[in-house]
Amino acid sequence: MKPENARIEVAPSILAADFSALGDAVRAVERGGAQLIHVDVMDGHFVPNISIGVPVVASLRKATRLTLDVHLMIENPEQYIGAFAEAGANWITVHQEATVHLNRAVHQIREHGCRAGVAINPGTPVNSLSEILRDADLILVMSVNPGFGGQHFLEASLQKISELRELRSRYDGSFRIEVDGGIGPDNVAQAVRAGAEILVAGTSVFHTQDPAAAVQDLRRMAAEAVLQRA
Repeated sequence: MKPENARIEVAPSILAADFSALGDAVRAVERGGAQLIHVDVMDGHFVPNISIGVPVVASLRKATRLTLDVHLMIENPEQYIGAFAEAGANWITVHQEATVHLNRAVHQIREHGCRAGVAINPGTPVNSLSEILRDADLILVMSVNPGFGGQHFLEASLQKISELRELRSRYDGSFRIEVDGGIGPDNVAQAVRAGAEILVAGTSVFHTQDPAAAVQDLRRMAAEAVLQRA
């Protein structure tokens, strides 16, 4: 299936969930139709925060059959790719800014049986990815400065998403486009019209009274935006 025809997916980020009841949080978004769980891994060095590690991913794997979309916001990600793959990650994304051996990291992820993603921070231009676009399964555009949830969406991210969509079409690429940071009802349609296909949503899902309904609403808005894009 060509990416332009792929279904838009909402990936709730458990960074915003209640960590004392992660199983309940996952079941709630499953009821809302989510097919991905986004897992933010932070080391306190690459980003100014520390979050979860391998044991939590292993616990999530036992709690759900949904795709675990593991986003490594860490230095030297190559050292940990194998551990997260063994813990149950389906997709693993590393940052362009976090490794000088990006191509090696992408192929290492694939060697462990996972889909390989590459993320870029708000200050990193899309053209920095020119040598990896044919190898990556997905490109993640950070629409906030990474490290903390609940930040406001950076409008400049829309241009990056559009640029990636154009590059994919120009070079007949197959990667999918993911956006992460500040995604909610106010901007989900803009992101989809720009070309985003995987929408990471944290506080706009888990900081509501009904996460299942929040996922359903985002999916509906995204579906409507696809029609507008067409």
